[in-house]
Order: sequence, then C-alpha cells, then structure tokens
Amino acid sequence: MAQGTPRKVKKRSKSVLKNIRKSAARTDINRASRTRVHSAVKEMRAALESGNIEQAAKLQQQTFSTVDRAIRKKALKKNTANRYKSRLALALNALRAKKQA
Repeated sequence: MAQGTPRKVKKRSKSVLKNIRKSAARTDINRASRTRVHSAVKEMRAALESGNIEQAAKLQQQTFSTVDRAIRKKALKKNTANRYKSRLALALNALRAKKQA
C-alpha cells in the first residue's frame, strides 16, 4: 500500500505546456529586473557609505527610476519598492545633514 496522498500530475496538453513556457519566460524577466534593482541599490549604498554626497545624489534619480520600473513591470511589490526608496532617501538626507553640521 502506498504511503501519503497521491500526487496529481497535470496533463501535458498544449495549454499546459504553453503556460509552463510563459511562466519560465516571466521568471527570467522578473529575475533580471530584480537584479537590476538590487545592483542599483547596492551601488547607491556604496556611495552613501563612502560619504560621497554628489555621487549619491546623481545615483538617487537613476536608482529610483529603476525601482519604479520594477514596480510597473510587477517584478517588485509597491510597498517593498517604496520601502527601499524611503530608506535610501533617509540615508542621503542624514548624510547631507551631517555634512552641514
């Protein structure tokens, strides 16, 4: 007697195979988009860590644009992306305040 519940296997119909292909393509696109976001955020964090306000200010617009593009393409959830942007903006503002003081 077999143990556990039987595993349901999908039929290999044309629509199922097409959905598998679509899912794989979307996964690749979303992964590339998220990688772009993480690279941009990492680059801006490095500029903030080094204390380079000018470079961080330049990167802010590019980074936020990349994050917003990921939201539009549904690679990132809106709240997650906005949290990234908020934390980066706070860090940049804190660095500016520290330099002024």
